[in-house]
Amino acid sequence: MSGKGVFICVEGLDGSGKTTQAKILAARLNKNYRAIYTAEPSRGKTGTFVRECCLYEEKRLPSAAEALLFAADRIEHVENEIKPALAEDKVVICDRYVYSSLAYQGSTGLNLAWIKKINSYALKPDYAVFIDVPPERVLERLQRKRSVMETLEIQRKVRDVYIRFVEAGELILIDGNRTRDEVADNLFSKVESLLLGTA
Repeated sequence: MSGKGVFICVEGLDGSGKTTQAKILAARLNKNYRAIYTAEPSRGKTGTFVRECCLYEEKRLPSAAEALLFAADRIEHVENEIKPALAEDKVVICDRYVYSSLAYQGSTGLNLAWIKKINSYALKPDYAVFIDVPPERVLERLQRKRSVMETLEIQRKVRDVYIRFVEAGELILIDGNRTRDEVADNLFSKVESLLLGTA
């Protein structure tokens, strides 16, 4: 790599293991590259508000309001974390990004073109993966309090949207229904091929 960093986003249902896998990937890449882990909602002002005041209420916000809040957080995230890291030639591993908005708010029937439009400021990832685990299984894994989006009906609809992007070639599918180490090895192999220019 030279001149710019590489931007990779990891997507998946809640409980799919994507956070664990994104962190493992960043740690493994750090042996040969300068890699960082980041996530959305971000730790910025908007992301903190979303996480603390929206996700664990009894009732979801209107989907358009959710989409606008996540888009606003994404602008802050891109400007304050992602762009500076890429400018330093780092590999940025992002746990959730634009595809999460498309999947979670899009699954409610919100127009995908509109979601893309309000996220037009967002950088396009160099590589984006979807860690696929059946919705029934991911909900069994969740040991913490569930957010307003973590119901079986919602997760099934969210997965359907993700799969549409896999079929369109925008997301690379990773089988998450395997052991943690097997998933990590598969993900690392694909990303390393990208970084070496052999993908």
